[in-house]
Amino acid sequence: MGSQELTLRDFQARTSEGELVNLGTYHGQVVLIVNTATRCGLAHQFATLQQLYERYADAGFALLAFPCNQFGEQEPNPDDEVLEICRKRLKLTFPIMEKIDVNGPHATALFQWLRQETGGILGDAIKWNFTKFLIDRSGQVVRRFAPTTPPELIVPDIERLLSGSRYKQD
Repeated sequence: MGSQELTLRDFQARTSEGELVNLGTYHGQVVLIVNTATRCGLAHQFATLQQLYERYADAGFALLAFPCNQFGEQEPNPDDEVLEICRKRLKLTFPIMEKIDVNGPHATALFQWLRQETGGILGDAIKWNFTKFLIDRSGQVVRRFAPTTPPELIVPDIERLLSGSRYKQD
């Protein structure tokens, strides 16, 4: 792409219902992208993620869940069953996207970009379900959070970005 820097608006994704979404529709919002699995030991985080979504959605916050079966085969169900679990059992109202790969040769372009933007000295591979990526209103990745980081610890970062303050990582 030359010197042009990629942003969230350069990507598309499908919802669990199969609808193609241009992620540019989230431009101007603070977005949290999470790779998820309903059978993961960290699935208790869904409740807090839902609370964050409800608390900040009207302020310009979006949350996108991307189910993934690459870690311990903890999301073996097809997309329609994942959606049913998320809506009926877990009572989630934020978008549930189609099941994807986040690592390896079949990783989606979105997750290749997220990993590249946040890679560290040990590489950029996602280690487990519930890795979280925070994206600012301009579509730039500002921070990656470990699977074990409780979503409530992301609140100061979300609030800082929503307030329009310049992002500064501690």
